Amino acid sequence: MKKSALALLISATVISQNALATEPKDVVNHYADIALAVYQDAGTTAKELDTAIKTLIASPSKATLEQAKKAWLATRVPYQQSEVFRFGNVVVDDWEGQLNAWPLDEGMIDYVKAGAYHHELGNAGATANIIANKTLQVGNNTLDVSEITPDLLASLNELAGSEANVATGYHAIEFLLWGQDLNGTNSGAGARAYTDFVEGAGCTGGNCDRRAEYLQASINVIS
Repeated sequence: MKKSALALLISATVISQNALATEPKDVVNHYADIALAVYQDAGTTAKELDTAIKTLIASPSKATLEQAKKAWLATRVPYQQSEVFRFGNVVVDDWEGQLNAWPLDEGMIDYVKAGAYHHELGNAGATANIIANKTLQVGNNTLDVSEITPDLLASLNELAGSEANVATGYHAIEFLLWGQDLNGTNSGAGARAYTDFVEGAGCTGGNCDRRAEYLQASINVIS
């Protein structure tokens, strides 16, 4: 009887293991389902960030700037989860530079406090300040940046061969929302004033209209 019971137990275990066996196609399908869910979340939150940025540009205030910052933080969660799909997916890795390149030389995009600005040595674009200038001199070439568009910003990414010249993506938007971080190695973040997006007499930092154009064009690359 004991031998019979043991045989039945072994038989049941084998059957159970076979029933739970996973086919390769099941693994692939599950992987695809997870990837789809993550990218859908990233897309949804990117659109919410786009909406918050449009609101900030239309009605600059402490409240709308804070809401745009919260939307940026929210969209980072699913995007960072999606980074895992870069491994083994060349297509994903190809566009990563437009979305998540970091660190960046902020002076390529907007004004910075020179005394607290540490950038890549020899980077010709480190102080280009696209927002303040309508032309950029790169070697012997003069670039027209008078109209800030998603296509223009995408073309300026890694300008002059420097990976620090990040023109688009989450971290370009982060800098535009928070401003330059002057805390050094201490905790803290930038403290950009909402008035940097106010057009007309209330504008601080200069070129508020172009700063708004840059912010909108950069989120358009993402969303």
